[in-house]
Amino acid sequence: MRTQIRNVMIVDGSGTKPFPGNILLEDDKISRIGQKDVPADVVIDGHGLYAVPGFIDTHSHSDLCVLTQPELRPKIMQGITTEVLGQDGISMAPLPEPYISSWRKNLAGLDGDSDAIDWHYHTTAAYLSAIEQAKPAINEAYLVPHGNVRMEAMGLADKPASPAEIKRMQEILRRELEAGAYGLSTGLIYIPCAYAKTEELIELCKVVAAYDGSFVIHQRSEADTILESMQEVLRIGRESGVKVHFSHFKVCGRQNWKYIDGMLKLLDEAKAEGIRVSFDQYPYVAGSTMLGVVLPPWAHDGGTNQLMIRLKDPAARKRMIHDIEYGIPGWDNFIAFAGFDQIYITSVKTKANQPLVGLSLTEMAEKRHQNRYDALFDLLYEEENAVGMVDFYGTEDHVKTFMQRPEMNLCTDGLLAGKPHPRVFGAFPRFLGKYVREEKALTMEQAIYKITKKPAATLGIEKRGELRPGNYADLVLFDPAAIRDKGTFVNPAQYPEGIQDVFVNGVHLVRDGIYQTSQRRNGYVLRK
Repeated sequence: MRTQIRNVMIVDGSGTKPFPGNILLEDDKISRIGQKDVPADVVIDGHGLYAVPGFIDTHSHSDLCVLTQPELRPKIMQGITTEVLGQDGISMAPLPEPYISSWRKNLAGLDGDSDAIDWHYHTTAAYLSAIEQAKPAINEAYLVPHGNVRMEAMGLADKPASPAEIKRMQEILRRELEAGAYGLSTGLIYIPCAYAKTEELIELCKVVAAYDGSFVIHQRSEADTILESMQEVLRIGRESGVKVHFSHFKVCGRQNWKYIDGMLKLLDEAKAEGIRVSFDQYPYVAGSTMLGVVLPPWAHDGGTNQLMIRLKDPAARKRMIHDIEYGIPGWDNFIAFAGFDQIYITSVKTKANQPLVGLSLTEMAEKRHQNRYDALFDLLYEEENAVGMVDFYGTEDHVKTFMQRPEMNLCTDGLLAGKPHPRVFGAFPRFLGKYVREEKALTMEQAIYKITKKPAATLGIEKRGELRPGNYADLVLFDPAAIRDKGTFVNPAQYPEGIQDVFVNGVHLVRDGIYQTSQRRNGYVLRK
């Protein structure tokens, strides 16, 4: 099958300026780029459009949806052709048999839950095979989640790992990296990752470095102690030799904006020292995660079943309130930096609580005629911790400051359940429309580099991220004058404008802005 795309402005992902030309696709590869017209089975006139590599989302939470909703329309309709799963140290695999029930509850607030799949796959190799059988619309890469590895080695208890347990984690990690994962992720605000000491992470990252993988980290603090947190991460990179990639880089809370200059200085010092550092960012001033993170870490000790017991215990509730109001050193206290009125419920699993979706914690308490703490604790208990949230924390100036750093590439970090953050549907078009066309924070070629070749090079994804002969035919055609996101926090589930055509491994899956249900889904599972 030969497809020629003619009369386009090509932004090839390398950082070079746009240039006019034609692109020839043969089967799943790009075979020619130039001015010449050649015979083809299909000819597409791209006059007025830019042709760019498919976008790469380095922080995704489609881990369950890729099995249950493999079309992944919120992603492909904004031009994403490759995404990276396994984020924040808690994901689908490995999943040892004794922990399936408890882990599903722990995972539900981030990635959802479903009885429609077989959860007895146990390993990353089997999970990736299940993705292949589901035939996703886009390409899928995977990171080994630290929490899953720790759970298999030593359970969900709040305790430091012994030397023997660290050795066992290293063995599990090697097994999962051999299955094709691109590195290790952790989320040091999520259990059981939060229970790990720095030394545990250094030893695990020595294994990752041996595979030339990346260490992708939701760091221990993005608020009051962010400088100390960054120093911990850079120490891990220094002592293990691993490539460090900060997830959703930011600082939370007005009282912590003063640390931005120090954060940038640490990045500069790391580069000068030779530590390989990168980060991703979503282009919004609000974040999204599971509501359970507002509780102190000790409340989650032993997993969700133990959390349920504590949420019913008046003494444990009293202790939680004390820790939220007075803080714990080194713990990111979401209620302290966002407040009850700036944290919004985005998803629940029960029908009874669906009317609460879209309300702030303050509004939810008022609706239920409860004080704010009792309303919060009761909701988490009723939903078995499977509640998603959005929290507001920053400013547009900060977004642009981080966006312009050389370490930066874009991501969605989108939770797909319920009433999601609008980044699920519009992060990449927002980047190109608002920050490139309207605010000129970056040139078009700089921006395309940051969403294509830069993330591919960062994670070691080969033959993608750049339009060149021999690379896979992942392409996006868009109108630079029209591209924009449409989703809002009130009505997030809106596809963007300006994305005309999307090809995944040569298959024309979005045509004239419409998803083609008649076309076969042609995403590949990528293995390092």
